[in-house]
Amino acid sequence: MERLSKKNEEIRILVVDDVEVNLLILEEIIKNMGYKPLLALSVKEALEQIQESDPLPSVILSDISMPEIDGYTFCSMIKKDPYTKDIPVIFISAMDSVDDLNKGFEIGAVDYIPKPFEKTEVEMRISTHLKLYSMQKDLEDNNRQLSIVVARQMEKLRLEQKNIITALARLVESKESISDTHYKNIMYNSRILAQGMQLSPKFEDEISDDFIDTIESSAGLHDIGKIMLPDAILLKNAPLDEQERKKMYEHTEIGAKILLDIYEGVEKNDFIDMAIDIAWYHHECWDGSGYPKGLQGKEIPLSARIVKVVDVFDAMVCERLYKKPIPLDQTLEYMQQKAGSVFDPDIIRVFERIYRNFSGV
Repeated sequence: MERLSKKNEEIRILVVDDVEVNLLILEEIIKNMGYKPLLALSVKEALEQIQESDPLPSVILSDISMPEIDGYTFCSMIKKDPYTKDIPVIFISAMDSVDDLNKGFEIGAVDYIPKPFEKTEVEMRISTHLKLYSMQKDLEDNNRQLSIVVARQMEKLRLEQKNIITALARLVESKESISDTHYKNIMYNSRILAQGMQLSPKFEDEISDDFIDTIESSAGLHDIGKIMLPDAILLKNAPLDEQERKKMYEHTEIGAKILLDIYEGVEKNDFIDMAIDIAWYHHECWDGSGYPKGLQGKEIPLSARIVKVVDVFDAMVCERLYKKPIPLDQTLEYMQQKAGSVFDPDIIRVFERIYRNFSGV
């Protein structure tokens, strides 16, 4: 008879039957096949055998009609336990009506051997289900290995995305002659603010761990559209006039278009979608007075509302070509005054508790 590649002595077959002579017959068959039999006169003994067995039985042969706990109940217990649910259960019983068979299969049994049983039939059924069980385990192992490989590749892609983000953000800031701490502050502080919001009942259902990771990666591209603006505007060492301000406003839609073009034909994911939302809408205001679309309240994507707070705060407390740093107390007063008009007031309430953890403070 064909043998499995797994060492036979490692393969254990559990037999549960309250008739001792049946156990002895099946024990002899299993030994002749080269496998190790585990014998139990009751379901209670069988459960003890399973608990003590290492490795677990590869197949269970069970009678149906037994005192105290019958085979159907035993099979249900095996299938409900995550530790044992994959072990194939074969019923060996004189109960062979259609209803008996259907009930057995419905609760998870994989086969049925009628009593009195034939040695050859028992051997064939055991061999068949051992092979299927082994193939299932091999498939699960392969799937686990594949999952590891996929996870590594995804991590590599995430790292490459971050490297691209860093390069693009640095390019924008070098063009604008801003210290390269700005985009780093925006990324880090967006994460800190999102983490604080995750603990608030107002936002706990919207902000997951994945959201926090994604906003940290995406926030650095908030001003990517500025790369297409004239140097005369970006490098002007004075307030912009009306025409220049209108041109500056265009950087939000330019940034969104750049990202859409970069990822054209690429399957969308949370990172891409959030980066586009942030680039497009991080200058919208809670009361609808912002740009480019005049969105208000929760029409503005949550990620953009978060970056709005972080970006304005960092711009105020840091030095620019056209301004000196604004003192922290004045910055905080402005942020509080603009809650409900410029900023989402619920986000500002979280911001007030955690801004001390921001980078750049």
